[in-house]
Amino acid sequence: MIKKFFLVFFIFVNLLCANEDNVSLEANRLKIESLNEKITQITEELKNNIWLIGYENFVTYNRLLEELKIVDKKVRRLSKRRDKKSKLKYEELLKEQDRLEKQIELLKEYKYSPFIKIIKPDELEIKPNVTNPFMIIAAFSYIKKLKEDMQSYKSKIESLDTLIEKLKEKRALLREIYKLTPNEEILKKVKKIERDLKEFNRAHELAATTFEVFSKKIERTIIEVKDDITFQVKRAFNIGLFILVVIVFTLIAKFMIKRYIKDNERFYMANKAINLINISLIIIILLFAYIENVTYMVTILGFASAGIAIAMKDWFMNILGWMVIVFGGSFKVGDRVKVQKDGLPYVGDIIDISLQRITILEDITLTTYLQNRRAGRVIFIPNNFVFTTLIANYTHVTLKTVWDGIDVTITFDSNYKKAMHIIKEITKRYSKGYTSIARRSLGKLRNQYSLKNTNVEPRIFSFLEPHGLTISTWYMTNSYAALTLRSSISAEIIEAFNKEDDITIAYPRQTIDINPKPTTVQSNTKEAIN
Repeated sequence: MIKKFFLVFFIFVNLLCANEDNVSLEANRLKIESLNEKITQITEELKNNIWLIGYENFVTYNRLLEELKIVDKKVRRLSKRRDKKSKLKYEELLKEQDRLEKQIELLKEYKYSPFIKIIKPDELEIKPNVTNPFMIIAAFSYIKKLKEDMQSYKSKIESLDTLIEKLKEKRALLREIYKLTPNEEILKKVKKIERDLKEFNRAHELAATTFEVFSKKIERTIIEVKDDITFQVKRAFNIGLFILVVIVFTLIAKFMIKRYIKDNERFYMANKAINLINISLIIIILLFAYIENVTYMVTILGFASAGIAIAMKDWFMNILGWMVIVFGGSFKVGDRVKVQKDGLPYVGDIIDISLQRITILEDITLTTYLQNRRAGRVIFIPNNFVFTTLIANYTHVTLKTVWDGIDVTITFDSNYKKAMHIIKEITKRYSKGYTSIARRSLGKLRNQYSLKNTNVEPRIFSFLEPHGLTISTWYMTNSYAALTLRSSISAEIIEAFNKEDDITIAYPRQTIDINPKPTTVQSNTKEAIN
C-alpha cells in the first residue's frame, strides 16, 4: 500500500515539474521574440545611416578582395587543364572574376578608410572681398552658407552618436537572448557588434576633433566677414552723409539762383552748371571712396568706355596689333616685307613701327618691275593688318636670302642637255655666296622652327611648252638686291647661248608669204572665166 502511495506521489511531482518547465519555455520564447522585434526595429532605424553604410561598404570591399584572391587562384590552377569539365569551370570562374572586379571598382573609394569621405569637411569657399556696399549681400549669404556647413557637420556627428547608442542597445539585447538560449550564432553577432563599436568610437574621436577645428575656422572667418561688413556699412553711411550734404547745398544754390536771377537764359545756364557740379562732386566722392578697388573701378570704366571702344575699334586693334608685332617678333625695323591691298602688292623695307602703323619705304624689286612700275613711295600699313592680311617677311630672324628663278625657253631642236648644264653652272657660280649664307641662316632657324627641307643648292627644271622647252632655274639671292643678281645671270645665259650653234632661244615668230601660189580651185575658176 505504501509503495503504491509513493509511486502515485512521484508521478504527480513529475507532472507538476514538466508543466512548470513548459510554462518557463513559453515565457522564454515570448521574451526572445520581443527582443528580436526590438533588434529588427533598431536595424530598420539604422538602415540609412551614412556611417553604417560607409562601414558596410568598407567591409564589403575587403570581402570582395578576399573572394577575388580565391577566384584568381582557382583560375590560375584551371588554366593549365585541358579537359572539358575544367574548361567549363574555367569559363564560369572568369565570369565570376569579372563580376568581382567590377564590384571592387565601384567600391574603390572605400579602399583605405570607411569614414574618410564623411569625416573630411568640405573646403570653405573663398571669402568674399567686401570692398563696397553691393558686396554686403554676398557677405551675408557667405555667412549663412558657413553656418549651414557647420550645422551639416554637426548633424553628421549626432548621427554617429545615435549609431553608437543603437549598436550598444542592440548588443545588450543580443546578450539577453544569449542568456536565454546560448548558441554560437548569437555570440558571433555580439562579437561583430563589439568590433564595429571600436571602429565607430575611433571615428567619433576623429570626427569630434575635426569638428572642433572646423568650427573654430568657420567662427574666425565669420568674425572677419562681419568686421568687413561693419566697416563697409560705416563707410557707406559716411559717403551717404557727404552726398546728402552736397545735395542740400545744391538745393540751396538752386533756390538762391531762382530767387535772384530773373533772366531765363541765365537761370537755365546757372541751373545746368549747378547740376554738372553736383553730379561731378558725387562721382568724385564715390571714386575716392572706392578707388582702391581696382576691379570695381575697371568695371565702371568698362561700362563708361564701351561706346568709345566700339567707335574707335580700329584704333584699339592697331594698338593690339602693335603689341603682337613687338612682342611676337614677326617683324622688326629693317625687314623687307611684302603686303597686298586691293589686289596690288607692295614690297619695301620697314623704316618705322609705331602704335598705329608700320611705315615701309618701297624699293625697286621684281614686283615693281612686273606689276607696279612705281617705286620709292612711303607706304603706311595699319597694325591691324597682321590679323587680316597676309604679310610676307623676306628677312625674318636670321634669313637674308630668298629663292629667285629665271625661265629660258629654247627651240625643240636645240641641245637641251647642254643648255641645262650651261644654265646650272652659271647659276651655281653667281649664287655660290648666297647659298652658303642661306645654309647658315637655316641652320640657326632650326632652333626656332621645325624645318624639314633645308636644301639651298640651285635647282633646275625643264617643262614642255607649246612653242619650245622651258628651262627654269632657281637659286638663292640677296633679299634686298634680287634684281641685280637676276640681271647678271640673265645676261650671262644669253651670252653663253649665243656662242653655241646647237642652242636656239625660242620666241614668238610669224611667217608672211608675200607671193602666195594660187590654189587648184582658183586656177580652175580663172580658166572658166576666160
